[in-house]
Amino acid sequence: MTDYVPGAGEDWARIEADEVGADAAALQEAVSFATDHESKMNRDIAKALEGGHFSEPPPLGDIIGPTAPRGPAAGLVLKGGKILAEWGPTDRADITFSVTKSYLSIMAGLAVDDGLIGDVNDPVGALVDDGGFDAAQNKSCTWKHFLQNTSEWEGTLFSKPDLVDRNRDLSLPPGTPSKKGTHRDLAAPGGFWEYNDVRVNRLSLSLLRVHRKPLPKVLKARIMDPIGASDTWSWNGYINSWVEVDGQPIQSVSGGAHWGGGLFISARDHARLGLLMQRRGMWGGVPLLSPDWIDACTTPCDLNPSYGYLWWLNGDGRHVQSAPRSSYFAMGVGSNVIWIDPELDLVCVLRWIDKASLDGFAKRLMKALG
Repeated sequence: MTDYVPGAGEDWARIEADEVGADAAALQEAVSFATDHESKMNRDIAKALEGGHFSEPPPLGDIIGPTAPRGPAAGLVLKGGKILAEWGPTDRADITFSVTKSYLSIMAGLAVDDGLIGDVNDPVGALVDDGGFDAAQNKSCTWKHFLQNTSEWEGTLFSKPDLVDRNRDLSLPPGTPSKKGTHRDLAAPGGFWEYNDVRVNRLSLSLLRVHRKPLPKVLKARIMDPIGASDTWSWNGYINSWVEVDGQPIQSVSGGAHWGGGLFISARDHARLGLLMQRRGMWGGVPLLSPDWIDACTTPCDLNPSYGYLWWLNGDGRHVQSAPRSSYFAMGVGSNVIWIDPELDLVCVLRWIDKASLDGFAKRLMKALG
C-alpha cells in the first residue's frame, strides 16, 4: 500500500491501468456498466420522496429538510490513492442519503479520540441530559447500541416517531408492501438490530450535545479541510431540528435524507473521505482519526455481521457478492456508495447506480483489476 494522498482541489494524480496491472478494456467496460445502469430514482428528489419512496403516508412522510434534483451517474476508482477511472460530474454536490450515517460514525470517533465520550459502552444519558433518555426503555441505551443500530430507543424526535421505521426491511424494493411502521414490542437496548433513521438522528443530536458545536463545523475543521475537500459540501438538518446548546441555537443535522437533509457532497469529496478510512485515519503522515476507531467501525455487530459502526461490512458477501470479503461500504438510497478495500488499496465511489446493478459493477471491476 502506498501512502500517497491528493493535494487540495485538482491536485490529484492519475494512474494508467497498465501501471497497476489492470486491463484497460475491462476497466472501461465497468465504467460503461455504471453509466448504463443509472438509478431509476426520480432525478427530482422531492418528487421521489413525495411519491412514497419510503412508503410513509403524510404526515409521517412529510419532507422537513432540504432536497435538490440529483445529477446523472458518476463515480471514480482510486488505486493507491490515485485516480484510475472517473466518470460523470464527480464535482457535483448531490444529496447522498444514508452515506451520511458513516460520516456520523466519524463524528463519534472524534468524540472518543477527544475524551468527550469515555467509553462507547456507557449509557448516552450519562452525558446527555435533555430528556431523551429519561424513559425506562432508553436509560440503558449506549453509544455502541446507537452506532450498531441496536439501541431500541423509543420516542419521537423532530416530529418523527421511532415507530415509523419499526419492522423496516431493507431487502424490499421501494413501494413494496411491508410491515414498516407497524408496532413491534421493543427488546432491551442491545437486543435487536433495526435500521431506524429516527434513532440515528437521536445519535446525531446526542453527538451535538457532547461536541457542543455544530457537527458540520467539527467535520470541516477536523476532517474535510485537512483532507483537501472542496467547499461545495453541506450537512443539513430539518426545519424543526434547532436546539439550544450553551444558550445558542444550533441545528441538529440528520443522519440521512429520509425526510430531506443530510449531506450534500460530491463524489470526489466522498473519495477523499474513503481514502482517509483506507489509510486508517492518517493523511499525509498526519493522524486525523484513531486507527482503533477504524477497527471498531469495521468490526461486525453480534446481531448483524454485515454491520459495524454505521458502516456496512462484506465478510459474508451479503451486500456485494463479487467484492472481496475485506471490503466495507458507506451506502445510501439511490444508490450512493463509498466502497473501501484496504487489501486492494482500493477506493471506489458510485453515485446513482441502480441498486440491483451494484454487484454487476463490482464483478467487472474485479475482473479489470485481475
